Amino acid sequence: MKLSTLGESLYWSYANLGMAHAAVTKGDEAYRTGHYIIRNKLYSGLRKGTMNIRSLADDERLKLVLPQACCYCGSRESLAVDHLIPRKKGGLHRGDNMVWSCRSCNSSKCATDVLEWLAKRDQFPPLLLLRRYLKICIEYCERHDLMNAPLDWEGELPFNFSAIPHDFPPPKELTLWLNADRNLEP
Repeated sequence: MKLSTLGESLYWSYANLGMAHAAVTKGDEAYRTGHYIIRNKLYSGLRKGTMNIRSLADDERLKLVLPQACCYCGSRESLAVDHLIPRKKGGLHRGDNMVWSCRSCNSSKCATDVLEWLAKRDQFPPLLLLRRYLKICIEYCERHDLMNAPLDWEGELPFNFSAIPHDFPPPKELTLWLNADRNLEP
């Protein structure tokens, strides 16, 4: 896929996320034709403006029904609130940017971008965490009129754009959320 703008890249990752989510919720071990159709329709719809990303309110609702556990390791002990986009890097102090984190993971991550930190641990982010992260990134780029900025744009972003995944592991290697039901609907 030839991507040329920040928006196209974010939408492509979000469309891959949709494909992966569909496969994981159905318990598929590999991607099938139907999953690729989902990805292509979502990407096309997002680019044309005929489809939108789901509201961050959906993710906030999940905070109420998912178990209170560290979103990075699943621990239920010594929980604190962590900012997905670190405040030191410009992340907002809002509920949609906050997740549960055990003190150990929170201390380890510190002000590191969550995708960068997870990559250092050889861990692909849980899909619902990645979905929230991508929504925040898309919202930021829309708010700052950056969706049409070229991929080689050199301005400052509060998130690590290069850490956003475009290739996803097979569904059997993915989780929706640590300690969550695999069939949970977003």
